[in-house]
Amino acid sequence: MRLSPRAARAVDPRDAENLRREVRAFMASAEFTPRCDSWLTGFDPAFSRSLGGRGWLGMTVPRRFGGHGRGQLERFAVIEELLAAGAPVAAHWVADRQMAPALVAHGSAEQRRRFLPAIIRGECFFAIGMSEPDSGSDLASVRTRARRVRDGWSLTGTKVWSSGAHRAHVVLVLARTAPPGPDRRAGLSQFLVTLPDTAVTVRPIPGLAGEHHFNEVTFDEAFVPDGMLLGEPGAGWRQVTAELAHERGGPERMLSTFPLIRAAAASTGDEAARRALGGLLARLWTLRRASMAVAAALERGDAGAQAALLKDLGTRFEREVIDVVRAHFPVEPDPDSSVPLARALAEAVVQAPGFTLRGGTTEILRGIVARELGVR
Repeated sequence: MRLSPRAARAVDPRDAENLRREVRAFMASAEFTPRCDSWLTGFDPAFSRSLGGRGWLGMTVPRRFGGHGRGQLERFAVIEELLAAGAPVAAHWVADRQMAPALVAHGSAEQRRRFLPAIIRGECFFAIGMSEPDSGSDLASVRTRARRVRDGWSLTGTKVWSSGAHRAHVVLVLARTAPPGPDRRAGLSQFLVTLPDTAVTVRPIPGLAGEHHFNEVTFDEAFVPDGMLLGEPGAGWRQVTAELAHERGGPERMLSTFPLIRAAAASTGDEAARRALGGLLARLWTLRRASMAVAAALERGDAGAQAALLKDLGTRFEREVIDVVRAHFPVEPDPDSSVPLARALAEAVVQAPGFTLRGGTTEILRGIVARELGVR
């Protein structure tokens, strides 16, 4: 059964402000080291469980499925505070951001019972299997295949850039279940593959500084029961594009380097440095308003092009933060430094190459926006 998007409901601004105060009070007593790109690199299961215990995961999941029935803008307030603080939210990020909405929209009753409560508690972690070797951002060129076998499917293929797959309990895999025809987007389906599995191999893709959150995941005739097909066979493209709107449109697309801005603002800088930081904050405020508009659009179910545009603008902004800091502050990036600015700069520099890739390259995003505007 597919659930239609629920209508956007009015949110009392006081509720959002109360939520912000709660999150800030919690983080004032929580023990963690702020870091850039914390939604990919800050893996702390205990921290995720503590957020679940406070009702800050599965916030938009309807109450009938065990969630909290709150709005996207309320969730926005919580995750914005977590990201701005550089909190370690990577463990639950994919599960809460896009898997919970996908299960609500397309999951079977059994899938919802099995996964949603654990996601909401901060105890079930997901990875995404979309991109493939030699395919770039051409998602319709998927070569991973699922063939029908008794009581399920046999899955074979390779996925890359699967963040957190080495720690995930489940990988959501996009695979071809029917030969491609004139429309290459047809014949794709999504599968929930539980880990560990002897037919699934997860290999690390180290980053520039040796850090590990990306992975290559290979499926060698992995058996997937019928009950682990997400949604309808052949509906994978429609489902995955809806999930990408959640992935592209959140404040993480402009706040990955915010801990670097905070560290720079706390450092000694001349008048030119202060003006440059002021310019960044003015732009960030504009992007924030755009991201809040995407949150409202997600509640209506029509955020695709808006999310793509925000992701393009936001990730370019994040790289410019690095350029401004390097131009105006005499500090060398050092991941082991006791100086917060040097450490935050190092974290941002090594993660920056991925900013404009994850969630779709710049060219793909601009193509989506152009089609929405009717540009040929």
